[in-house]
Amino acid sequence: MNCDYTLGYCHNGKSRFINNKTDCDHYTLTVTDTGNRRTVVITAKEDISLLYYKEKGVFGETPIEKDDLFLMNGYQSWTDTKETYISEKEHNLKKLPRRLIDAFSFDRYGDYTFYDYDKNILHGYDVFYKKGKNCAFIGSVNNKNAYLIIELNRKSGEITLTGDVKGKDLKAGESFTLCDYVYGDNIEKTLEFYKEFFSAKPYKKFFGYTSWYNYYEDINEEIILRDLSALDSRFNLFQIDDGFETAVGDWLSVDNEKFPNGLSGIVSAVHKKGFMAGIWLAPFVAEEKSRLFSEKQDWFCKDEKGEPIKCGSNWSGFYALDLQNIEVRNYIKGCLKVYADMGFDFFKLDFLYGANLPAYKGKTRCEAAEFAYNLLREALPDKLILGCGATTINAAEKFDYLRIGPDVSLSFNDVFYMRFMHRERVSTKVTLQNTIYRSFMNGLFFGNDPDVFLLRDDNISLTAEQKKALITINALFGSVLMTSDNIADYDEDKKATLDRTLSLFKNGKVTSFERDKNKINISYMIDGESHKITYNTESGVLI
Repeated sequence: MNCDYTLGYCHNGKSRFINNKTDCDHYTLTVTDTGNRRTVVITAKEDISLLYYKEKGVFGETPIEKDDLFLMNGYQSWTDTKETYISEKEHNLKKLPRRLIDAFSFDRYGDYTFYDYDKNILHGYDVFYKKGKNCAFIGSVNNKNAYLIIELNRKSGEITLTGDVKGKDLKAGESFTLCDYVYGDNIEKTLEFYKEFFSAKPYKKFFGYTSWYNYYEDINEEIILRDLSALDSRFNLFQIDDGFETAVGDWLSVDNEKFPNGLSGIVSAVHKKGFMAGIWLAPFVAEEKSRLFSEKQDWFCKDEKGEPIKCGSNWSGFYALDLQNIEVRNYIKGCLKVYADMGFDFFKLDFLYGANLPAYKGKTRCEAAEFAYNLLREALPDKLILGCGATTINAAEKFDYLRIGPDVSLSFNDVFYMRFMHRERVSTKVTLQNTIYRSFMNGLFFGNDPDVFLLRDDNISLTAEQKKALITINALFGSVLMTSDNIADYDEDKKATLDRTLSLFKNGKVTSFERDKNKINISYMIDGESHKITYNTESGVLI
């Protein structure tokens, strides 16, 4: 494959940009291209700091048709991800006033602080495909070194690949892989080839309960034990979500007003029913009102002004822990060990993008996440991990499961003004599309968690038909099926719906799906019979 490429780097404080040159005074490039895999490795002759590596012409001159569809994989697991027409623009924050962005930290949840959005460009990370007259697939296998940013020019149709290598320092004699990806013009065959590079951890399907999407932080021992008692033997997982701790970051301080007997007794009660016990934590961040933040300021990453790096506006605002600090790493591992020793089997670890929101000197963003996620796996070698708010390719082979969309909202598309905010916002509409379009990751990188279904009538604004679509799509496409309902309140119709859904979850298999404007046609098999359903992405119902 013939590509035009540019390498940007700094040498002795001066930025340099070199085109199509494999050898110069400061580096050599080794390019290996087998016709379905391309690898580019740089070896420094002198000390340099990398800025970027760009390639154009991956598939030559490939004409774009108006009905072509492009899968642009979002930066992290909450980022909206779907098959996109060339006519559709990518949502960004550029129309929001800066003071509003700063007040609510909307630019901290995704890639807005380091990627320059352009209305004429669609972009995604690490995995890309094009469906249409001329098909294409690209999948990065450089997950330990650098993200591969795939850009599509909406006007020219040109594809640009960028190795996100900014910040990587190389000493003379050191080598580093700038990009390494498989590619082909047959999606199915190239995807099969891509799968050979990953060995996802074996996983089982889980049907479970989580406390979040009914009570949110307003949980207590009475609520938890009441909802636990309602669950029958069909369940195999019970998870306590956010709200048990006194503050995010103070993981060793359980709120004794809410849980006067601590959590150990609940774990025992969960195990007595034959379920796995799950717990929620956000190990890489701490909120402003936490004791950790007030007492351990030197544990937090700082910006160029010496201010702690904010990760978002949840809770009282929250900040990134410095993972290069050994005391921080020991604290994280120690907290996880306490919950593991307490008997928790299943760990939902959230807001993981906080690991590489800060720039760590000498490392790429990908390397920072790789280091952080390995830290979690080392701390919990024998436990199940469900990642959330994480970069997808770093989660591969480390986490057993990954949430592959944003949080489900209690109304279909959340309150109207949030639709103008960041791409990682709470939205049932968005997460259902992520569930479908990221389904190829299920069993490739990890088991997919599409988030909860909700059938209850109170404390919710989803219509009956929207709830039906949510539970059906989650059952068909996910490996984790969760709810926050107290199922003791279910009437006979809801019980029957749950029975049918569990059969679909255990035995159904999607055979194909196809976008047609605002509809997605889905085909699946169950009990040897073929079925078809159509999902309307705008109304959120099956038609």
